[in-house]
Amino acid sequence: MAIRIVTEANHCLQCKKPLCREGCPAHTPISQVIALFKENKLMEAGKMLFENNPMSLVCSMVCDHMAQCAGHCVLGRKDQPVHFYEIEKFISDAYLDRMTTEGAKPYNGKNVAVIGSGPAGMTVAFILAWNGYGVTIFEEKDRIGGMLQYGIPDFRLPKTILDRYKARLLELGVKIRPHVVMGGDLMIDNLFRDGYKSVFIGSGVWRPSTLGIEGETLANVHFGISYLARPASYVIGHTVAIIGMGNVAMDVARTAFRHGAQRVMLFQRGSKSPASPHEMEYAKLDGAEFIFGKSIQRITAQGPVFKNSVLNEDGRPIGVEGEEEFVPADTTIIAINQHPKDKLVNTTHGLEAGPRGLIIIDENCMTTREGVFAAGDVVHGSLTVVHAANDAKTAANSMMRYMEKDA
Repeated sequence: MAIRIVTEANHCLQCKKPLCREGCPAHTPISQVIALFKENKLMEAGKMLFENNPMSLVCSMVCDHMAQCAGHCVLGRKDQPVHFYEIEKFISDAYLDRMTTEGAKPYNGKNVAVIGSGPAGMTVAFILAWNGYGVTIFEEKDRIGGMLQYGIPDFRLPKTILDRYKARLLELGVKIRPHVVMGGDLMIDNLFRDGYKSVFIGSGVWRPSTLGIEGETLANVHFGISYLARPASYVIGHTVAIIGMGNVAMDVARTAFRHGAQRVMLFQRGSKSPASPHEMEYAKLDGAEFIFGKSIQRITAQGPVFKNSVLNEDGRPIGVEGEEEFVPADTTIIAINQHPKDKLVNTTHGLEAGPRGLIIIDENCMTTREGVFAAGDVVHGSLTVVHAANDAKTAANSMMRYMEKDA
């Protein structure tokens, strides 16, 4: 393994204008990191990665690398690209265990509330705590990580990594309050009442979108995001039909195989999947079947019922045709999309959301409520870990400017 990582590092051309960095949503300084690594400056390389993106270790494992760093490497045009994510994983894994709080600023007397402990919330917490702010994370569930903990299967992201992140947060003085529903148990107004100078919302998208068709309430029908949170608690049988073909659906399919399913079918209305190609390939390797051009009509206790989609020249569905087609399945799982829960918006004066329930922000990540900031999926919908972390970095810097303005 070590020899392979060194080989990858030596493969890098150290481009003057690295396209790999442009392809990374977090603009990771890949060339500089590799140069430090080759000079045996492991901790310096790890520090550079962490300061640029605290979720670096996670991103090295779950990003769509061929669409980002590796996919933009100039060597990939005629040969194999540099697989930087393997180098990144090695460096970030070592750094996460060995990093210290040396260099962190002392407490400045200002407290910040972070709602949600997913990649956006953790990123904000790390940055603000490092800069001397007292940070308290309010988490609805029992463990931190958000979608990393409850939405990404363990075979893609070992949850022990999140335990290590939690340890580093605690060492920086971050306080964590689990099992708190903001907008239910406590309100954002309560946070300002108790002296928090600003609030960050990184609560993600946890409400599954429904189909609005007959059969959604049946006992053998489940929602993908709910299934991923606790797959062992579901009895899915041997044959599973999944409605939807995005990245969540890929994780559902692969998880279902690991929990007793013998046959897993994914259905898409159009002719294309919105999932990343490498996630589709992994699902195919596990044995998943992909069936395009099928529009769900209703769901029965014995399986879903479809009609053929009428597609336009772009492969998008514009109608249905033909007879109904019944597909036998022990379980039907709906994995079409997610959107935010509406508790916070409904209970916070001045906090506004758009038509899809996504929180509205300005160019500084401030919401329509003074002193309240937001980033990640709760703003943009389901994207990637690296997008959430990068947006959260912008939000953290904006929050510091906002709080220092009132100093």
